[in-house]
Amino acid sequence: MEVSKRQWIKFGVVLALYLLFLIWVKSWLGLIVVPFIFDSYITKKIPWSWWKRAKNKSVQFVMGWVDAIVFALIAVYFVNIYFFQNYEIPSSSLEKSLLTGDYLFVSKLSYGPRIPQTPLTMPLTQHTMPLIGTKSYLEHPHWDYRRVKGLGQVKLNDIVVFNYPSGDTVATSPDYQAADYYSLCYGYGQSLATEKPDLSKMTRSQQRAVYENYYSLGSNYIKNNPQMFGKVISRPTDRRENYVKRCVGLPGQTLQIRNRIVYLDGKPNKEPDNVQYGYYVKTTAPISDEVRYDLGISLEDISQHNPEGTLYWIPLTKKAYNGLKALTGLVSEIKLDEAADSEGLYPLDLYKNWTRDNYGPLWIPQRGKTIRLTEDNIPIYERPIAIYEGNRLEVKDGKIFINGQQTDHYTFKMDYYWMMGDNRHNSADSRYWGFVPEDHIVGKPILIWLSIDKDTSKIRWNRIFRWVDNIK
Repeated sequence: MEVSKRQWIKFGVVLALYLLFLIWVKSWLGLIVVPFIFDSYITKKIPWSWWKRAKNKSVQFVMGWVDAIVFALIAVYFVNIYFFQNYEIPSSSLEKSLLTGDYLFVSKLSYGPRIPQTPLTMPLTQHTMPLIGTKSYLEHPHWDYRRVKGLGQVKLNDIVVFNYPSGDTVATSPDYQAADYYSLCYGYGQSLATEKPDLSKMTRSQQRAVYENYYSLGSNYIKNNPQMFGKVISRPTDRRENYVKRCVGLPGQTLQIRNRIVYLDGKPNKEPDNVQYGYYVKTTAPISDEVRYDLGISLEDISQHNPEGTLYWIPLTKKAYNGLKALTGLVSEIKLDEAADSEGLYPLDLYKNWTRDNYGPLWIPQRGKTIRLTEDNIPIYERPIAIYEGNRLEVKDGKIFINGQQTDHYTFKMDYYWMMGDNRHNSADSRYWGFVPEDHIVGKPILIWLSIDKDTSKIRWNRIFRWVDNIK
């Protein structure tokens, strides 16, 4: 069979692009595909399109659709892994910077795409098959974490999509699947414990024993009640839920929150332009939909605290606060929610006087940096050491053992980040589940391509094609 010049040119272009891709991802295993590319364009020994020559029209029709669907799935799989994926803002934790119902293009190139740790998965699914509810991925093969070189690194105040750190273990019941499994364990364990000692009067070792008992009681309760909680499963890193928050702390920085302001190495970090805090609002009458819409207050934001509809808890930007305050005929009082909310703060097994508005200080782990371990800080760094970096960590009689060896220091293998929502009093973020490891970073939102108001089901035309980087 004579091969045309055109065929050779097509083959050369495709081969060059493919080899450049392999160089980029540093995967020479992909060379096994080269003979198939050669056959597809040059030798044509394998009958890739046999169905086109079939005499049965039904076979041609069905296989035509199968061919198109398979090609589309492979293309989507490839694009989602290495270039970009779609992401919908599911909650109000980033309002009013990003709104519930915003649809984003998330760039994998910005920070470098991850080589998939669980490569055999159904495209367009994260971890569960729709309708049937089974896993959408195979546990094996499971590859170690590796990230391809990207266009840059996570920067301070970037909005970032990442895998939920505490999503490594999940109770699969629909009622609890979105809940933090570890918070559930400690919460149920504390309620089941026959003794609830005063932790403030105990040593760190004694406190640790109490917390270990809480966790043991709670985890056993959850595992022994599958009719309520469902099956307890573990998920690989890249199959955990996707979250989106703002990076407010970088590797190697010391972070502290004082009176709601984030400080890094002792200096205040710039607050987002549309940062929100919770306020109690007293009114003379219920807040109308018109007022709510004019001030950008969504139904998800607002919660009534009395049956008359005259006491509300509302997260407000400075603009919305001033707008409500100006409505003197409607609003009688606006008061900042200064509750010392310490429930469920990270780490869950450390007795501390931290609150959501006054938190830390703590040092954010950095790759290659060594930290001295003590009974005071081991709860803070236990999860990165044991769960994220795969070490066996034990504390016995006040002594720390890593992989069976007694030690008082540890050198981190990855960079970590501190993520928070802009809706500071209504955000489940690093204050509640801790550091985000670099292997959990998915990508950077770059563009809002669609925005639908969940209250009205109408398109927010003024938000379409807005660059996320312009939202500060």
